[in-house]
Amino acid sequence: MLREIRSLGFEYAELSHGIRISLVPGIIEAVEAGEIKISTLHNFCPLPIGINYPAPNIFKFTATDRREREYAWKHSLKTLETAQRLGAKLVVLHSGQVDIKDYQDKLEEMVINGQKDTPKYRKLVEEVESKREKKKDEALRLSLEIIGGLAQHAAERGLLLGVENRESVAEIPFDHDLAFFIASLPDNVRYWHDCGHAQIKQDLGFLNHREHLESLAPRLAGFHIHDVVSNAEGIHDHCPPGSGEIDYAALQPLVKPEHIKVIELSPGVPPEDVQRGFAHIKSVWGEE
Repeated sequence: MLREIRSLGFEYAELSHGIRISLVPGIIEAVEAGEIKISTLHNFCPLPIGINYPAPNIFKFTATDRREREYAWKHSLKTLETAQRLGAKLVVLHSGQVDIKDYQDKLEEMVINGQKDTPKYRKLVEEVESKREKKKDEALRLSLEIIGGLAQHAAERGLLLGVENRESVAEIPFDHDLAFFIASLPDNVRYWHDCGHAQIKQDLGFLNHREHLESLAPRLAGFHIHDVVSNAEGIHDHCPPGSGEIDYAALQPLVKPEHIKVIELSPGVPPEDVQRGFAHIKSVWGEE
């Protein structure tokens, strides 16, 4: 797996939330042999024993069940341990969610069907915002408690934590709360900007992509880079950069050489499209 990534021209790789524990010895061997470097890990990595599919939300920091939060804590610590072992710089985190019904599919369906500017859509957005605001305080408290504790352990290991913006309207922190949320945490907790997620939220009318990124630039650590393609079948992310609707040129002034940049694509993207997307983002953002 890592040799294939290296052969596509990447010096670094992110280990995501689909890495089974059985793969870890080979990853350590590849890193120690100098075949590739690891920039980041995405919680939970490796996956908990018995889980064989990508599962970043299997244990939520915001769970009302104390045992689930304990599992989230335990497996997050395992991710930090693995990140230090592999010489990574940062661990990307999902922060949890509020308990409301699933609005995401309905919102996306209405946008695809050209109903975004209708009173019906605006009413649905108002309903979403009202219901999630009523439930967010306890979720934010629980999440801040766990991430604050993880930050201490991360600092002891020389690691940063990256709080990722999310595409789901139920996941916290909500976009307008991100700056406050991160400011409430130690300095080694930073903002992690997922370009595809921000674009989906722009498509749904919840934010302006560039303005959102600009507002969080002081604590920005890095990017998940992928594109968003909308068609009659839905809104699809994790497409190669340059193949969709994201205006990467508009974001370029906010991108710094010290930011970590991870191209995060669907598994089915052909190798030539991976390389084409890599070339596109370098042409827009520069070689650094």
